[in-house]
Amino acid sequence: MTQPRSARFLIVGPQGSGKGTQGVLIAEAFGVPAVSTGDIFRANIAGETELGLQVQAIIESGELVPDALTSELVRDRLSQDDAAKGFLLDGYPRNRGQVADLDAFLGDRGESLDAVIELVVPRAESIERISKRAIEQGRTDDTEEVIANRLAIYERETAPILAVYRESGLVTEIDGVGGLDEVTSRIFAALAERGLVPPVAV
Repeated sequence: MTQPRSARFLIVGPQGSGKGTQGVLIAEAFGVPAVSTGDIFRANIAGETELGLQVQAIIESGELVPDALTSELVRDRLSQDDAAKGFLLDGYPRNRGQVADLDAFLGDRGESLDAVIELVVPRAESIERISKRAIEQGRTDDTEEVIANRLAIYERETAPILAVYRESGLVTEIDGVGGLDEVTSRIFAALAERGLVPPVAV
């Protein structure tokens, strides 16, 4: 099977699904950067860029970073040399407006997403995993009520995004329950079925 000329992925999953860990593994295998909005925000704030100063002021005021500014930061990151042949996005896009922004950006470059990886984990499993992690890390703010609220926000915000990508046939559903290696194997098997095979053996 030929290796893909590009690897442009979006990974989606609720808190506790392991998408952060799996995203890094996928990105490393395909030799592309794992790009999360949180990392972009922190890097720009630390670098005191013009965009970073705007983000810092918004976050410190307790507000959410607007879609337009978030999209501008993501476009800036994806324009860097290491993302020329691909990337893995985690945490962006979060709504239909950001989906449109990303589509427009990629379209202008003659590019498109190759796959949207959805890690499917039952709500009860997510709550159990996050609760266990909170205990291990000594976090008292992660109560079951708080976790359930975060999951509800994810379900409310993410469902419309996945609907858009399903219409394009881009979504690959992965059972996220199981050991780390087991879930990783499912992801790479599903990508291989789409002709997306990493140049690095996994």
